[in-house]
Amino acid sequence: MLHLDTGNTAFMLLCASLVMLMTPGLAFFYGGLVGRKNVLAIMMQSFVSMGWTTVLWWAFGFSMCFSGDQKSGTDFFGIIGNFDWAGLRGITLATPSPSNDTIPMVVFCAYQMMFAIITPALITGAFTNRITFKAYMLFLTAWLILVYFPFVHMVWGGGMLAEWGVKDFAGGIVVHNIAGIAALASILYVGKRKVVDRGPHSIPLVALGTGLLWFGWYGFNAGSEFRVDSTTAVAFINTDIAASFAAIAWMCVDWRVSKKPKFLGLLTGAVAGLATITPAAGYVSPTTAVIIGLVAGVVCYYACALKNKLRWDDALDVWGVHGVGGFLGIILLGVFASTAWNPAANGGVNGLLAGDSSFFLKQLAAGLFSSVWAFGFTLGMLWLIDRITPVRVEDAHEELGLDEAIHGETAYVEVDVAVVRPIQPL
Repeated sequence: MLHLDTGNTAFMLLCASLVMLMTPGLAFFYGGLVGRKNVLAIMMQSFVSMGWTTVLWWAFGFSMCFSGDQKSGTDFFGIIGNFDWAGLRGITLATPSPSNDTIPMVVFCAYQMMFAIITPALITGAFTNRITFKAYMLFLTAWLILVYFPFVHMVWGGGMLAEWGVKDFAGGIVVHNIAGIAALASILYVGKRKVVDRGPHSIPLVALGTGLLWFGWYGFNAGSEFRVDSTTAVAFINTDIAASFAAIAWMCVDWRVSKKPKFLGLLTGAVAGLATITPAAGYVSPTTAVIIGLVAGVVCYYACALKNKLRWDDALDVWGVHGVGGFLGIILLGVFASTAWNPAANGGVNGLLAGDSSFFLKQLAAGLFSSVWAFGFTLGMLWLIDRITPVRVEDAHEELGLDEAIHGETAYVEVDVAVVRPIQPL
C-alpha cells in the first residue's frame, strides 16, 4: 500500500530529471572527443537510446527487471523477472515502489528508466566511426534484453546476486562494469579504425558534457537511496569528493608523463572517479571516497595507457574509464563498506577492513561474473547481427565521415571565405 511522502517523491522526480540530463551530457562528451565528420553520428547514438530504450522499457523492460523475485519463486531462475508489469499493466496511482513504499511505482519506474537509457549509450564511445546505424539499433535492443535487464534484476530486482548478498549502490556492476566490458568486446570484434580520426575536435564540448554528467551524477548516486536521509547526504558528498580527487590525480599523473597539465586529462579523470565511486557511494565514509578517487584517477589512467600499448582501438576509453572504474569500485566496496555509514537495518554491510571477508569475496565474484557475462553475450550478439546486416561501415563511408554518409547531415557548415580586397583611397 502506498504511504505517499511528498518530500521523497519530489526528490526522486528531481533525481530522475538529473539522470535524464546525463544522456545529453554523454552525447556532448563523446561528440567533442571525435573528429568533425562524426559528431552527429556519435551524438545520435546517445539520443536515440532516449527514445528506443523508453519504448522497450514500457513494453517489457521494466517488468523483466523488477516483477517477481527469486525468494518467492516468481521470477525466472533469479535471472530475469516475469512479465506481469509488461506495458505497465496493473500499476496504478496507489502502487508503491518496491524500494520505498512512500514513493509511487510510476516514479520508481521513471527513475530506473533513465539508468536503462544511459547504460548502452556508454558503450558507443568504443566503436565510434565504425558501426552502421542499423547494426547499432539491433545491438541496442539485444544488449538491453540479454545483458542490462538481467543484471538489473539479479542485483536490484531481488534476483540471484541480491539473494547472495551482493551490493551495488548505484550501478558499478549494473551500469559501468558491464558497459565497459561490452565496449572491450565490441572493439575486439569490430576492429580498428582504418581512417585516422582527428578528434578531439572540441575540448570545450567535452567540458560541457563533463559538467552535465557531473551534475546529473548527484541524482544518479544520491537518488539511489530512494529517500531523503543521512545516507542520501553521504552518497551526495562522496560523489563530489571522489570525482574531484580522481580529476586531480589523473591530471597530476598525466602532467608528470606528458610534462603538461592537460584539460582533457582533468575531465576524463573526473568521469573515472564518478564511475568508480558509484557502487560504493552510500556505503562508505567521505574519507574512503578520497581514497577511492585517488585510486581511480591513477589506475584508470594507466588502464588507458595499457590499452594504447596493446593497440586496442577503444576510441573514447570506455573500457579504461567505465569498465576498469566500475570493477574497481565493486572491489573497493568489498574492502571499505561500513555499517557506521549505512546501518545494517538500512541495507548496509561491513567490508573486509570491518571484518567481513565473505562480503569482499562476494563482490569479487560478482565483478568477475558480470564481466564474463557481458563480454560473452556482447561478442555473440555482434556476431549474430553481422549475419543479419553488416556491423562495420564501408571503407568509403568511414573516409567520408558517418555524419554525411549515414545520416545525410553535417554538424558544421563549411563556408568558403572570400578574399576581401582593401578599399582603394579616393
